[in-house]
Amino acid sequence: MQLKNDLLIRAAKGETVERTPVWLMRQAGRILPEYRAVRNSVSGFIELAQTPELAAEVTIQPVDLLGVDAAIIFSDILVIPEAMGLPYEMVEKRGPWFPNVVSSAADLLKLRIADGVDDLSYVIEAIKITKKALNGRVPLIGFAGAPWTIFAYMIEGSGSKTFSKARAMLYTEPELSHQLLQMITDSTINYLKAQIAAGVNLIQLFDSWAGILPPNHYDEFSLKYISQICDAIDEVPKTVFAKGAFFAREQMGKLNCETIGLDWNMGIAESRRMIGEHKTLQGNLDPAALYGTPKEVEAATILMLDQFKDSRHIANLGHGVYPDINPEMVKVFIETVKNYNN
Repeated sequence: MQLKNDLLIRAAKGETVERTPVWLMRQAGRILPEYRAVRNSVSGFIELAQTPELAAEVTIQPVDLLGVDAAIIFSDILVIPEAMGLPYEMVEKRGPWFPNVVSSAADLLKLRIADGVDDLSYVIEAIKITKKALNGRVPLIGFAGAPWTIFAYMIEGSGSKTFSKARAMLYTEPELSHQLLQMITDSTINYLKAQIAAGVNLIQLFDSWAGILPPNHYDEFSLKYISQICDAIDEVPKTVFAKGAFFAREQMGKLNCETIGLDWNMGIAESRRMIGEHKTLQGNLDPAALYGTPKEVEAATILMLDQFKDSRHIANLGHGVYPDINPEMVKVFIETVKNYNN
């Protein structure tokens, strides 16, 4: 299907664009009353994500309501461990929780490599419904969690400030760690290829807990596996977003992907020097800037855009939009990007 708005694809590939494309991480979510209405119609997040028609509806909401240049399929990075045989629950106000965790070689034997199609059929169906409903208006982004981030949850059993159990495993059981990371990587490749076959136009890897590893461990236990995924996916443009991995920007510039996402702590000029001119950079407004007045949001957005000027760029936040931010301020951000130098 021919895209009516292909700005994001062209920007990712480094082609000429009339203006900077813009979308937001977590744009399909709690900032929108329309999302909350759909969410309240079911038992919670997991049921919403596993109901393809509803997942498609909330995926499309930001395109209609905010005017973004892309949709991102409504799902969760933790569908991969569930598909591998390690189910999770979403506890209100606490986040994900795994009743069982991986702590030994025996636990690995209980897991399987997910095929991405049958194991995650509800996501694949949601992508097909979304693609049909979008009718080529904007690209659809697919995504997965990077292997280290998924590993961290599978070992720890929940979110954590330190992920000390997961990090300890890298020191005490490196071989076991690599075995599990490879299983996650193989499952993720299968899953992303299934998303692409169903119609997504780009994919993004989220390494949410990149920043808690020391550089040598990040090389060995994260980048190595991200690189495998990037090399395996050649059908669509790829974005890697590794939050807090400021120490790995030079190595990330060597990944086989088109776009590197920057968090809000990463200096733009410094990142460009370290990553190089051959990649598109995505980001990286501080999400907290959207708590400001319209004039303040506009000024912060222009300051960011000025620093990316005349280089390959996709406008976004430096992390997901916070749930209590006023959608009107999100619209100011989006409109400021769209009107920049036009």
